[in-house]
Amino acid sequence: MDISEMLIYGVGLLAQLLFSARILIQWVSSERAGRVLSPASFWTTSMVASILLMAYGALRSDIVIVGGQLISYFIYLRNIKLKNVWDELAWPIRWGALLFPFVAVGWLLWSDTYSFSYIMEHSKISGALIAWGGAGQLIFTLRFVYQWWYSERLQESVIPIGFWVISLVGSLMIMSYAVLRLDPVLFLGQIFGVAAYTRNFMLGLREQRSAPEHSTPN
Repeated sequence: MDISEMLIYGVGLLAQLLFSARILIQWVSSERAGRVLSPASFWTTSMVASILLMAYGALRSDIVIVGGQLISYFIYLRNIKLKNVWDELAWPIRWGALLFPFVAVGWLLWSDTYSFSYIMEHSKISGALIAWGGAGQLIFTLRFVYQWWYSERLQESVIPIGFWVISLVGSLMIMSYAVLRLDPVLFLGQIFGVAAYTRNFMLGLREQRSAPEHSTPN
């Protein structure tokens, strides 16, 4: 492995480390409160980690990784807004955060080295594997679409129990894709998440059982 490959893997591992850190922050906060919480630090850390993971995916010519981040990334920004943190960020950070995914996708699709046609023609990944990985990323992304819809109905950033169920399904699919893709960054990034998703699901169930009179949107 040469220095450039080590740097690429370093970016990916840092992204996964931050994704794990956000879950740890959320998990510890929820354990202390005895219920599932949605701390602002969860969303700000998610934004930074997503930027790094999109950069890693582009550098590795993996459109599954980049595509899998696009929708959830803007949902992170929306939750930061709901947490009243967005306006506190300096304007260069806000504009940089908004423009980065478009720059990353444009570079991936239209550069001479990493164009979409090049990836499809020279990829060592089978079409079936790309479809499986893409489906896993889609399901993983849908958890944030669900969380976004739920939060918009309440006009408050919350993490419902269904979020953790969808997270588990998507995470297990991505782990299997990572094994077949021989991608240690993706695999290691999901291990800690599976444990945290399971525990949050258990906390969510306990919270529902202890507060049956609390009405939540369907």
